[in-house]
Amino acid sequence: MVRRFSSFAQALLALAGFCISLHAAAQAFPSRAITIIVPYPPGGLIDLVARALQQPFQAELGQPVVIENHAGAGGNVGAELVARSAPDGYTLLLANPSLAISPTLYRKLNYRPIEDFAYVGQYGAVPNVLVVNMSLPVKTAQDLIAYARKHPGKLNYGSPGYGTSPQLSSELFKVMSNTFIVHIPFRGAGPATAALLGGEIDMLIDNIPPQVPQIKAGKVRALAVTSLKRVNVLPDVPTMDEIGLKGYEISSFFGLVARAGTPRESILKLNAALNKSSRDPKMREVLESRGATMIEGTPEDFLNFIKKETAKFAPVIKRAGVVVE
Repeated sequence: MVRRFSSFAQALLALAGFCISLHAAAQAFPSRAITIIVPYPPGGLIDLVARALQQPFQAELGQPVVIENHAGAGGNVGAELVARSAPDGYTLLLANPSLAISPTLYRKLNYRPIEDFAYVGQYGAVPNVLVVNMSLPVKTAQDLIAYARKHPGKLNYGSPGYGTSPQLSSELFKVMSNTFIVHIPFRGAGPATAALLGGEIDMLIDNIPPQVPQIKAGKVRALAVTSLKRVNVLPDVPTMDEIGLKGYEISSFFGLVARAGTPRESILKLNAALNKSSRDPKMREVLESRGATMIEGTPEDFLNFIKKETAKFAPVIKRAGVVVE
């Protein structure tokens, strides 16, 4: 009897010790470097917003923050890497529109954007801008819509590729404006912009940052931005909502997610650090000068946002008939 009690007591002590060690580990988080996976190549918008976050984020966390680029499959290679990582909060994904687009765009996806991630928070968004070739006989977005309706199928638009935010922005524009405009895909935003400048395509909806120099140099004409509010870098350019497409809104959002199962305490610490980082003056200057809007919120805010974006993109993708095997 004494021996049985002793064994039971030892088991209780071991369990108590395990619980204490778990609590201590949670309290100590983070105790080592944190890696942010950027699911696109260096140099693009998503890479830029990750590197802008790096310094203020590691200052808030008190640990190094490492940026790693793992490009491929429209952002899904990097996303799957995080979805298969340890649920400890030390490997994060730079979340972007692909999380909302991929479930409908890809016939087979090796991860589940809602179930496989613990959402940390969103910290900003960059809207797109509709630009046209200077030779096109339109001065406003209303002119463009009227011209497209009068000449169905005559106009074409370029995009960085199938299923990208710019392509879906254009498809939503077509749906809401009741126009038929032909899609011409390119291998990236750079070639699409070059085609617009060279007169090979008529219009392009692209992220604001790479188009600002072309707009200010008078090489392309900006007709509308895709946010609900005008952006500081293009104050004279109206929103899609203003030109009559009520409720039109698409932005290249960015935030952080971890592997599902990451301790709630760790997620909350990451969220607090992310919200504080978004107030950093240097980071704000870098991102806002490129048309970004800084955002703060809870993990639940970001999760609900992703669910709404997924529901918004699904019918647009299906109407466009875009499916990737």
